[in-house]
Amino acid sequence: MKTNIAIFASGGGSNAEEIMRYFRNHQTIAVALVVTNNPKAGVLHRAEGFHVPCYIYQPEEMENGILKKTLQAYKIDFIVLAGYLKKVPAWLIQNYAHKMVNIHPALLPNYGGKGMYGMHVHKAVAAAREPKSGITIHFVNEHYDEGAIIEQHEVSINPTDSPERVQQKVLELEHRYFAPCIEKLISGQH
Repeated sequence: MKTNIAIFASGGGSNAEEIMRYFRNHQTIAVALVVTNNPKAGVLHRAEGFHVPCYIYQPEEMENGILKKTLQAYKIDFIVLAGYLKKVPAWLIQNYAHKMVNIHPALLPNYGGKGMYGMHVHKAVAAAREPKSGITIHFVNEHYDEGAIIEQHEVSINPTDSPERVQQKVLELEHRYFAPCIEKLISGQH
């Protein structure tokens, strides 16, 4: 019996792709589903390349039980938020307590919270001339970016680094550490 992961993503899906690649031939863990709120999300094309089914939900499906039934139909054991920009409802957090993780492109608690995602974070970090940035992998709770921290990894930032350069450095950390962290969590090594 494999542990089935659902990846929730709203955008391009580069982290989702790295996770799908990492678990492609894994003995005990499989990416069973990609879930998105965005019918134009790049993650859909990436999932297709790995033959991972995708589910594009309508907003009302978050609350009317359809999404819950879909997750049950795919026997989802663990949820990974990878560039997912919608607030996660309480029922989903309760159903997947300590089995739902998110990655944030900064060292929380700094540069977190509502509205702090993607380039918004990197622009703020660059504008503040921070000496470092990084990633935070954390459990998901009812508040944006406030769940218990699992891992953090940092990278040095130069005062001359543009927000795009900060983003590039942070994305390298995301791609390097997110999938192995998920594997450790699922296998009980974390």
